[in-house]
Amino acid sequence: MVTRKQTTFKPIFTITPAVAGNLMRIEAVRQAIQSLPITPRVLASLRETARLFSTHYSTMIEGNRLTQEQVVQVIGQEQHFPGRERDEGEVKGYYAALDEVERAAQQREAVTETAVQRLHALVMGGGKTRVRPTPYRDGQNVIRDSRSSGIVYMPPEAKDVSPLMKQLVAWLNRQDDLPVPIRAGVAHYQFATIHPYYDGNGRTARLLTTLILHLGGYDLKGLYALEEYYARALKDYYEALTVGPSHNYYVGRAEADITGWVSYFIEGMAVSFEKVRNQAESESGRGGKDQTKLLRNLDARQRKALALFRRSREATAKEIGAIFGFQPRTAAHLCQRWVESGFLEVTDPAKKSRRYRLNEVYEAMLNNEK
Repeated sequence: MVTRKQTTFKPIFTITPAVAGNLMRIEAVRQAIQSLPITPRVLASLRETARLFSTHYSTMIEGNRLTQEQVVQVIGQEQHFPGRERDEGEVKGYYAALDEVERAAQQREAVTETAVQRLHALVMGGGKTRVRPTPYRDGQNVIRDSRSSGIVYMPPEAKDVSPLMKQLVAWLNRQDDLPVPIRAGVAHYQFATIHPYYDGNGRTARLLTTLILHLGGYDLKGLYALEEYYARALKDYYEALTVGPSHNYYVGRAEADITGWVSYFIEGMAVSFEKVRNQAESESGRGGKDQTKLLRNLDARQRKALALFRRSREATAKEIGAIFGFQPRTAAHLCQRWVESGFLEVTDPAKKSRRYRLNEVYEAMLNNEK
């Protein structure tokens, strides 16, 4: 196998007029969404739809057979589809990893190798939230054409994966002069190029992209799903990622000009962002007070629980736990943590009939919708 000495990661690309124009489109939407009044009900609905879209399309790219409707049923209703257990695990894992992206962005955590390894562990964890960061692969892997079985891409050897990942993370944390969308696009490309795991590389690359965008202020209130853009034309997605004179990483791939990929990625962001703006502008016409800042204090489960309290002023731990498919003891612990954090208040302290309501701040927020 051809090998070479590792060098500092320096991506090669050109910011073409088309890329510059699409960056301006992205900025225009970003500013419009930040000032657009969206009610808690509409925002929660749009955010959840975007998360489910991200989950469906990102796993579909990798061959997941669940339909969009079935993904909603697996995530929201804990339904099972015989013979689709692996597919169910993939969508649960991706959804759990999206929670982690959102949490890390809210906490303003830096992008580290451990953070990336944790995202991968969640992707492969089947919905488990207690996972250990997964180490990189310890052997060679290859990407083959599903029809001909020919090698499409041969990633770097296992011994080079760790140094390459260190270089990527170091580059991400020192690139303050590049626009955030370009940094995210380069990170997506380089992670897929390194291919540090035997499986789950594509999903983790797309999650890393989302994390970088959110940390950089391009969260767009959590309303977009870039994965849909890729999945709608998979051939274009894979062709944009395929650069260099050879399928072998060591034969030109590391020094390849990735202008084509950067152009593809930035255009995809612009298209996805403008789609969100059009939808959000339509929904915002319903009126109401924008509560984005207050909602950002809530984690994904708390925002999901708001739907229950829209229907009923009070709820039991069992009713709250049913939303997430939790057992009674787990649901009770969750409610206790929410009481301690100030999200919920106890209205009936009796152990057998204990009921909860929202803290007055969040209850007032829901009342403002009506």
